Amino acid sequence: MKVRVYYEDTDTGGVVYHSNYLNFCERARSDAFFNIGSTPVLENGHFVARRVEAEYLLSAKLGDELKVTTQLSVMKAASFKLLQTIYKDEKKIFELSITLAYITFEGKPQKITTDVKELLLSLFSS
Repeated sequence: MKVRVYYEDTDTGGVVYHSNYLNFCERARSDAFFNIGSTPVLENGHFVARRVEAEYLLSAKLGDELKVTTQLSVMKAASFKLLQTIYKDEKKIFELSITLAYITFEGKPQKITTDVKELLLSLFSS
C-alpha cells in the first residue's frame, strides 16, 4: 500500500511523528480487507492489538511517498503475528511486529475459525 506523508502526519520540523508510523501500518491492514470488499470487523468478532514491537530506522518527511508491506509471520489458535515494513524509495525506514488477538464483540478472546484463518492467509501471505 502507498501512503503519502501529509502535514498532519509531521512535527513542526516536517518529520513524521513517531506514532503515525503505527497509523500507516493500521491503514495498510485495514486496506487489505477493504480491497476485497470486507472490513476487519467480521461476522463473529474483530482483532485487537496484543503486542507491538517497533523499530525506527530512518525518518520520513512531509511529502514523501511511502510503501507499507504486510506479511503474516505466525498463526496461533486465537492470535496471529504480522510483520509490517515501511519503505521510502525502496529503503526500509520502519519495521513493526504486531500480534493481534481475535475477540468477540463482548471483548473475550476466541479461537480463530478456519474461514478466518483462510482469509488471513489470503490477505497477508506472499
